[in-house]
Amino acid sequence: MSAHVHVQTHDSTTGTTHTDSATGTAPHTTGTRRKPAGATARVTRAGAVSALTLAAVTGTVLAPGAASEAQAATVRAKALNVAAAQKGDPYKYGAAGPQRFDCSGLTLYSYKKAGKKLPRTAQAQYNDTSRVSAAKRAKGDLVFFHSGGSVYHVGVYAGSGKVWHSPKAGSVVKLEKIWTKSVRYGRVR
Repeated sequence: MSAHVHVQTHDSTTGTTHTDSATGTAPHTTGTRRKPAGATARVTRAGAVSALTLAAVTGTVLAPGAASEAQAATVRAKALNVAAAQKGDPYKYGAAGPQRFDCSGLTLYSYKKAGKKLPRTAQAQYNDTSRVSAAKRAKGDLVFFHSGGSVYHVGVYAGSGKVWHSPKAGSVVKLEKIWTKSVRYGRVR
């Protein structure tokens, strides 16, 4: 099996653009090129798909940025698993673990264990994440519940319209269906 990838680099210092082609067949690849200092890379959608196919066959990733996307997905998966592991832990206002949580304490703790730092409050976490549409949300993204312009609650998206969260005093960390349309999604950077 072989794959063909086009990688376009732009050198901002000289203003030139260069396109590289890379063809790979298992078990090795050819056509790799080092970017000059100050260069940025762009991979076409077809190129990214081909590179990912090639990576699956050969274990090699040629597409710049593909590794960072995979790493981000891994961080989200870890954070989701950490949140789920807290199932049944009691809510306590101001708590951020390891055995009691408020809503933002759970998300902070989950992402900290996954290697990312978040601010303490739900609103500050909202301000610190990248917006994601409902159509592009992924497991491990943060779900922000809002009223008007204010975020009042946060949880970790679990997929299938569900969220892991620590809801309120007298309750515990649990998985629930998202109960309102007044939500926004954020991706931890």
